[in-house]
Amino acid sequence: MNDHHHNCKHDQETQAQSHSHDHHHHHHAPKNYNNAFIIGIALNFIFVIVEAVYGFFSHSLALMADAGHNLSDVAGLLLAWGAFWLVRKKPNTQFTFGLRKSTIFSALLNSIILLMAVGIIIWEAIHRLFSPNIIESKTVMIVAGIGILVNAMTALLFFKDKDDDMNIKGAYLHMAADALISLGVVISALIISYTSWYWLDPIISIVISLIIIYGTWDLLVGSLKLSMDAVPEGINPLEVKKYLESLEYVTDVHDLHIWGLSTTETALSVHLTVKNNIIDNKNLVQINEHLKKHFKIHHPTIQIEIFDENFECHLKPEDVV
Repeated sequence: MNDHHHNCKHDQETQAQSHSHDHHHHHHAPKNYNNAFIIGIALNFIFVIVEAVYGFFSHSLALMADAGHNLSDVAGLLLAWGAFWLVRKKPNTQFTFGLRKSTIFSALLNSIILLMAVGIIIWEAIHRLFSPNIIESKTVMIVAGIGILVNAMTALLFFKDKDDDMNIKGAYLHMAADALISLGVVISALIISYTSWYWLDPIISIVISLIIIYGTWDLLVGSLKLSMDAVPEGINPLEVKKYLESLEYVTDVHDLHIWGLSTTETALSVHLTVKNNIIDNKNLVQINEHLKKHFKIHHPTIQIEIFDENFECHLKPEDVV
């Protein structure tokens, strides 16, 4: 096994890198997101100011707290917008994949910010249960009503592509969660105006917060996995391996890695051992097109090794990365 250390010799293999994927693969992330982010950020920022002013003058801690929470939305939208821009940056010598991963970190940060904001609301609500506030229900209802409109409109801007792009889903969830919170505030203020059940305000806050935690959990786990280079959701690596092994000229498939370049793009690298020397560019193009069409893998890198009884790739064992 003495040729172990130079077993990835260039005379024995050809490095085949596919660029059959088109560089406009953001077909499910239309350019008009720019406007969506600008509109969403502007609407929410104006609303934060309105809410803070009203909260200050009507002595409503609920509105002041909600203004603070809505400020975290502006931060969340800015984060998602920043990632949306960074993903388009061209690769350079330092970042050879470009800055595509920023969308994954944005989705992760967005879910963490949202869960922290909800945590603060729950903490505040528990505190309130023991000393309920007298609420100016009319003012609260009007301002929270505006909140429903602002947040629901912003959420709708991101609704279409939320299932294709985790970064967009983060922005969408943030906004939808807020529309829910505002709706809860309106309902509780309405009931309170008739019944004076001031304890209802914190109870509804807690119920809505638990719903939001349930909805955000998937985003948190999904983005955390992607940031650790897990195989993206919806791709079965065993199926990919089975397909590669089924190719007539392939005798062995090893060192297979699949990971997310961004929240919408997937990369793959693999070693294929082939009989004699029968693999050409046409075969590679076919493999790449199949991977893209059936597995949504946009960026495959394939290393070819010629079958030789005396040659064993040092990356072949399952436990070697």
